[in-house]
Amino acid sequence: MFEAAIFDWDGTLADSRHAIVVSFHRALAETGIAVTTEYIERRIGIGASDTFRELLRENNRPIDEGVVKRLVQKKSEIQIELAGEVKLFTGVRELLEALQGKVKVGLASMNNRNVISHLLQTTDLQGCFQEVLTVEQVTRSKPDPEIFLKTAQALNAAPQRCVVFEDSIFGVKAAKAAGMVCVATTTGVYGKDELAAAEPDLIVETLSDPKILPFVLG
Repeated sequence: MFEAAIFDWDGTLADSRHAIVVSFHRALAETGIAVTTEYIERRIGIGASDTFRELLRENNRPIDEGVVKRLVQKKSEIQIELAGEVKLFTGVRELLEALQGKVKVGLASMNNRNVISHLLQTTDLQGCFQEVLTVEQVTRSKPDPEIFLKTAQALNAAPQRCVVFEDSIFGVKAAKAAGMVCVATTTGVYGKDELAAAEPDLIVETLSDPKILPFVLG
């Protein structure tokens, strides 16, 4: 049995893909930088700041941190406006409820604190997590393991006794780099083969898969 379960948010617990894509497109409108939807989708999970910096660099723009901060703020405001269209994936609420009192539960998201706080409120999941860490509390993006290691520390759980739930290859790599077990779900933009290449310990199609609880609670 594990001591703690740590969940990613976007693409793992919640279907927020469209809201994220729209918020990036609208925030970028002021810069004149055009980007494909696929480009944004496949960078969900590494943090908006790093994505904006990457886009500025690729378009031969100066990396102005003031500009980056303004773009992140705009993206967050738009995503909060679109919170009503964000829905939990099948089985999420039931899984979180089943884990209560049996393992410590944490949330580790590279999204911004104001966005995650609002979405936890609108989905009524605030009480499901003992600790919630967001991008503001780390200096390095996934696939660096920092956010998972800090979440484990906040939960007072040994990394090797934590199981991480992720939907992106960045997240799976970060979990494995942290020395944690990882359950990958195909609810995000990455397919089974892509996720398998990052070597998670279990791959499921949804968090309602009956294999999950026995795997976690042993």
